[in-house]
Amino acid sequence: MQALHDEHAADLWRYCLHLTMGDAARAQDVCQDTLLRAWQHPDVLSRSSAQTRAWLFTVARNLVIDQWRSRRSHPETITAEVPETEQQDHVDQLLQSWVVAEAMTRLSPDHRQVLRECYFDGRSVAEAARRLGIAEGTVKSRTHYALRALRLALEELGVSR
Repeated sequence: MQALHDEHAADLWRYCLHLTMGDAARAQDVCQDTLLRAWQHPDVLSRSSAQTRAWLFTVARNLVIDQWRSRRSHPETITAEVPETEQQDHVDQLLQSWVVAEAMTRLSPDHRQVLRECYFDGRSVAEAARRLGIAEGTVKSRTHYALRALRLALEELGVSR
């Protein structure tokens, strides 16, 4: 457990802080609950580092989602002016964007840059090439490899197809 904590606790804490929108107390609770669940499932300790990390991040994400759903079931915590389905959609989008943002941090700067240009900013290959000062073919190949790397990063975070 000490090795698990030493290797993953700092990253898990940052991820939990991100999931809880900067609420340090909630992030600490989620982080502790996640590590407690790892202790309760000793098979996690025998996995590879990447698999363990993905398991921890998935458990943390699920704990935050469960907390949100629990609060949603109490009418006094839901704002009256926003319909529940819109809140669910907003939370789902927010959680997805956090996971994608975390996965993007695991990419090389070149891969992040080309994905931002082509996907997030909606630029064509020619526009991205011009803005980045590289050939169009380079934009295409970087995009291809960046998407592969992003898929692997998302899988490490517990996101399946």
